[in-house]
Amino acid sequence: MKKTGHNRIHTRLLAGVAGLLTLTATSHGAGLLIADGGFGGQLQIIEHEVRVSINNGVAVTKVVQVFQNQEDRQVEALYTFPVPRGASVANFSMWINGKEMVGEVLEKEKAREIYNSYKQVRRDPGLLEQVDFRTFEMRIFPIGPKAEQRVEITYYQELESDHDTLRYVYPLATATQPTTDTRVHGRLSFQADVRSLVAMEAMGSPSHPADAVVAMHGPDYGQLSLEQRDGDLNRDLVLTCKLRRAKTGLDLITSREKGEDGYFQMTLTAGEDLAALDESMDYVFVLDISGSMANDGKLGVSRESILAFVDGLAAEDRFELISFNVQPNPLFGSLRPAVGNAGTEARRFLDNQSARGGTVLRPALLTAYKYANPDRVLNVVVLSDGLTEQRDRAELLQVIGQRPSGCRVFCIGVGNDVNRPLLEQIADDAGGLAAFLSHGDNYEQAAKAFRRKLMRPVAANLAIKIEGVDTYDLEPAVLPNLFHGMPIRVYGRYRGEGKAQVSLTGDVRGKAFGSEDTMTFPARDDANPEIERMWAWKRIDQLQKKADRSGSRDSVIGEIVELGETYSIVTEYTSFLVLENDSEYQRWKIDRKNARRIGRDRAAQQAREEKLRLLRELALAGLGPDAAKAAPQPQQLAAAQPTRPSQPGQPSVQAPTQPRNQGRSIDLNIGTGPV
Repeated sequence: MKKTGHNRIHTRLLAGVAGLLTLTATSHGAGLLIADGGFGGQLQIIEHEVRVSINNGVAVTKVVQVFQNQEDRQVEALYTFPVPRGASVANFSMWINGKEMVGEVLEKEKAREIYNSYKQVRRDPGLLEQVDFRTFEMRIFPIGPKAEQRVEITYYQELESDHDTLRYVYPLATATQPTTDTRVHGRLSFQADVRSLVAMEAMGSPSHPADAVVAMHGPDYGQLSLEQRDGDLNRDLVLTCKLRRAKTGLDLITSREKGEDGYFQMTLTAGEDLAALDESMDYVFVLDISGSMANDGKLGVSRESILAFVDGLAAEDRFELISFNVQPNPLFGSLRPAVGNAGTEARRFLDNQSARGGTVLRPALLTAYKYANPDRVLNVVVLSDGLTEQRDRAELLQVIGQRPSGCRVFCIGVGNDVNRPLLEQIADDAGGLAAFLSHGDNYEQAAKAFRRKLMRPVAANLAIKIEGVDTYDLEPAVLPNLFHGMPIRVYGRYRGEGKAQVSLTGDVRGKAFGSEDTMTFPARDDANPEIERMWAWKRIDQLQKKADRSGSRDSVIGEIVELGETYSIVTEYTSFLVLENDSEYQRWKIDRKNARRIGRDRAAQQAREEKLRLLRELALAGLGPDAAKAAPQPQQLAAAQPTRPSQPGQPSVQAPTQPRNQGRSIDLNIGTGPV
């Protein structure tokens, strides 16, 4: 085996399988390097740094970890990482001989063919493949005696909102073996920068209230940081940000390179003008008690969530509980008012449930439908990890279409190991919505927020029309219902530039409304490149969902591969391939698309951080006797432009100053009746 002059082993064999969601119950959280295979050994995390940038509901998470081999011999390591629900891996880097190696995305079979050709001669390739909707895994060999290994992963995700509370989860609490060392033997650092066109009222961490430090620098910008020595990575880190929009409206951000078609994200948020309804409702809670719910404490989370929900029901509301594994088991056999000893009976029923058996959701849903009353709204709330049998999944989508009038199905995914795609598809097709709970959440607050959402009127049959610029490939193509506290985000492409007339139509409680205003789509905008990947990820997701409903993906695989390669997204049909140096990429005629995109992303992030630094100075300048003298001037803020490295690690150059659209917000007339 070849060694450097410093006697460092520089040959690494990497074989891996990768996915975009959460890990299996037997995997190891927090990006742990676990000694594996015949080599054995002990590894420690000596540094774990997380930097998060949240821009109008889109989070970019960069995780840097340094591991150290504690053995006096080389070991093989299994690298696992709990990429959160609905996230898109944007980059994976390893440092070999002190140099960052950035991967590129290729069609899956081609990537494997190239990888195997290097593996045979024991050189330095890396391969990431998607196995299923939640599995991400990589092997590293060898890690030398007492050697350190530095890795970096970057992923993008659209954040969930619950009752106007934006919620970010950094997943750490995955099920691990009892012998797994989940502590950082060194520094654990977390920092989040949050920007929002919708005013922020408060920010905090319900999971780490005593450790997190919050600094609000205005209604549109805040920071949260946490740092520990010898920190433990066995608890999810949850960040929440309370937003408030007085009136229902649209918020727009864009991204566009010179000479290219642009991208946009348009967010529709329900405001306080959608007043709460004064009517009682019926609820059927459908609780999954299959064997998979025993993992990660998911049954306990579900139990506490249901009890918190029942405790918050009004006296005129009625409810029923149904537990299920392979067959449903109702508590009352009828709907009971939420008064008297009904809550006590519900607690006793839930306390007696234990997780065992398989998962077949279809019979439980059909049973819940039987409680429908044409004179009342029926809300079926499913609490599950969605890990149902494959045959049951296809039948479930048919059952959703059979639901009675006035019935909506809501899904609450529990824990980190959850089939998010299935639960979201069930809720979308049933006119409801999906939410997800982590161990770091406050169950009582989550239940109250969910119920408040249902007590507001739903804006339905929504349609957005844009005139003045040419927009295309909108995702989603058909807008879902708008619930209070849960915005709708639309991603799309556009040609042309300038002012556009934007109109929204729909109905609230059967009354039609329509509202319009102007928004600006610029010729150039370097500030928000993350929405480009989010558009591509949303398009891939919709292509897969549409194909799954038809029963075959054959017609969409080509487009998925093209999107994956162009936007560097790992899918079931594309993989990340890491080669030793640029000459090897040239040898295989692999375009360095991801390296260029990563350079552009980092330039935008650097410019954003500089502007945020100046905003922090501006906020601090308001304190003390010489406040006015210390404040940064407007021209300093305007000068914070992105720099553009051609490759990660190369010197940066200042990008030319361009007009940029940092966002535009408009209010809509939606909650005051028909227009």
